[in-house]
Amino acid sequence: MSRAACAAAPTGGEAFWRTRRVAVTGGAGFLGSFVVEKLCESGAAEVIVPRSCHYDLRAGEDIRRMLADVRPDVVIHLAARVGGIGANRAHPAEFFYDNLMMGVQLFHECWSAGVEKFTSVGTVCSYPKFARIPFVEEDLWGGYPEETNAPYGLAKKMLLVQAQAYRDQYGTRSVYLLPVNLYGPRDDFDPKSSHVIPALIRKCLEAQERGEAQIVVWGTGNATREFLYVEDAAEGIVLATERHDDCDPVNLGSGMEIRIRDLVRMIAKATGFAGEIVWDGSQPDGQPRRCLDTSRAKKLFGFEARTGFEEGLERMVRWYREHR
Repeated sequence: MSRAACAAAPTGGEAFWRTRRVAVTGGAGFLGSFVVEKLCESGAAEVIVPRSCHYDLRAGEDIRRMLADVRPDVVIHLAARVGGIGANRAHPAEFFYDNLMMGVQLFHECWSAGVEKFTSVGTVCSYPKFARIPFVEEDLWGGYPEETNAPYGLAKKMLLVQAQAYRDQYGTRSVYLLPVNLYGPRDDFDPKSSHVIPALIRKCLEAQERGEAQIVVWGTGNATREFLYVEDAAEGIVLATERHDDCDPVNLGSGMEIRIRDLVRMIAKATGFAGEIVWDGSQPDGQPRRCLDTSRAKKLFGFEARTGFEEGLERMVRWYREHR
């Protein structure tokens, strides 16, 4: 377990945060590290990151021990087993079990312990495979998710069901957010588990270093995705926790849709890779299109993405060059 040294000057949300102890599960990870920083900037009284080496959040007794040790007023649940299409296809049972068991037990034990507020961070993978574009929250139950990541998406979706049930029966205060694909510094660049942007950045840079004339990319390139810069996502999570008080789902996104073919060209340009791009159509594209309607987040807690995609991509490439 680690405690954040919140030395930054508090900003606008200080009145809410200055008396609250916040536990951020997954707070040492990619998104979590930025959420911890945003909480410190907002003036949180104390930010605590329970580490998996001390508490296995799949085990009820470990969750209860963590809550007794930390005594949080607010819990932001970011801990998850995540990965790209390859990881989801290779480990569907683990992606379902680990995410379901972490989420539903943690939520229940937080209710039992009297935690004031719980923020669940779900996933765009929960949306139906052929949802209308842009995805609106009301369509979340309109069909089955895309098959390659359905176990993960459905496990995370159960936290929404739980949040609504506990609100109806117990009056539990919680927030449920649906972010799109995230990207930015500190992302996971491991080929076995990375998502599309870090995987492509690494592939382009390593191809250059080895003097290779081409890279091979999964799928046809015709699918589309929306991406949200990780710092913007962290700001949205903190704002929602502070200002919002309803557990109905809320999208977090940038409102920008891009074809994978165009994405690969942008990454090649950003990394300086000038070789050929070969498409492996024997591999899946994943969900055909992804683009969110983000109007609810703006209306309910004033969130809008601020980082342009090209700018965020350049920051990410620069960070990876410096830290790899």
